[in-house]
Amino acid sequence: MSTAKLSINLDALATNWRNLDALSAGETAAVVKANGYGLDVTRVGQTLARAGARNFFVAAAEEGVALRRALGPDLGISVFSGHMDGDTRLLQDFNLTPMLNSVDQMLRHFESLPGHSFGVQLDSGMNRLGMEPAEWAALRDIALGQSPVLVMSHLACADEPGHPMNALQLKVFREMTEGVEVPRSLAATGGILLGSDYHFDLCRPGIGLYGGQPYGDALPVISLDLPVIQIRDVLPGESVGYGNSWIARRPTRIATVAAGYADGLIRAMGAGLNAFVGDIACPLVGRVSMDLITIDVTDLTEDPEYLSLINHHQTIDHVAEAAGTIGYEILTSLGYRYARSYAG
Repeated sequence: MSTAKLSINLDALATNWRNLDALSAGETAAVVKANGYGLDVTRVGQTLARAGARNFFVAAAEEGVALRRALGPDLGISVFSGHMDGDTRLLQDFNLTPMLNSVDQMLRHFESLPGHSFGVQLDSGMNRLGMEPAEWAALRDIALGQSPVLVMSHLACADEPGHPMNALQLKVFREMTEGVEVPRSLAATGGILLGSDYHFDLCRPGIGLYGGQPYGDALPVISLDLPVIQIRDVLPGESVGYGNSWIARRPTRIATVAAGYADGLIRAMGAGLNAFVGDIACPLVGRVSMDLITIDVTDLTEDPEYLSLINHHQTIDHVAEAAGTIGYEILTSLGYRYARSYAG
């Protein structure tokens, strides 16, 4: 088989949610945006619902539609981007809860969907989405008079526990929501790990559910096995791949495997990245190309049929580090060409 195999462990996903739920002081929701972080929002959403999640977050209304079809009518689905122009029918027909981010969104929502559930997103210092303190002060009484279901903000540096921004944002969020008798939410995965001061009424883990940092105790959710197309002998002084970027210093066995940057294994990957046969690490050599990667398998006693790139030895975060990026990007970039299998 010439197609790489992406295996998704739904039992591990459910266990990660349960373990994060046990750490949370309040309700634990689940973030399933970007098609369940690239793993299929239908299977991911249904798995997390069975595990106990009752509220879900997506990035855009269209994502909420797919999730609603998977989950049925009873569970909560909130939309981070709020009430965008053109979203009204989707929000209404699929019972989605927009997290309103601005005066314009608030006016649009109250005029077009009076009485429809909504939340409010506040900017506590990240300067990305949400109403700033002065804007919120002017609109607070109006918004609270319409009975929002949640008031939330987002931490910029929660994956760095000692960063002073965390305490600053906690202080600002408390000041902005003092006296608010509405459920509050500040913590995603990193915020849960910062402790109960950050938890408020609802936590909304994302990357930690899928096996990524900063949740160091997360079970791995995915593994990726790449089929070997060809193995060749390379003499000392010969090069491998585009640009002659790697030169053999010894007689070398090179395995060419079927995956590349078209499959989400971005071109910046290189030195420090391995593929595995069991516990034996085989270094990636040469450049990642669109469809192919080359691996030094000289030290193996037998030629492999498959090489494992993501596994318990080398997680999405290890792969990301080798590429100078983060596990989120690796996870959400995994391509459509993989033969996907689901366990659990």
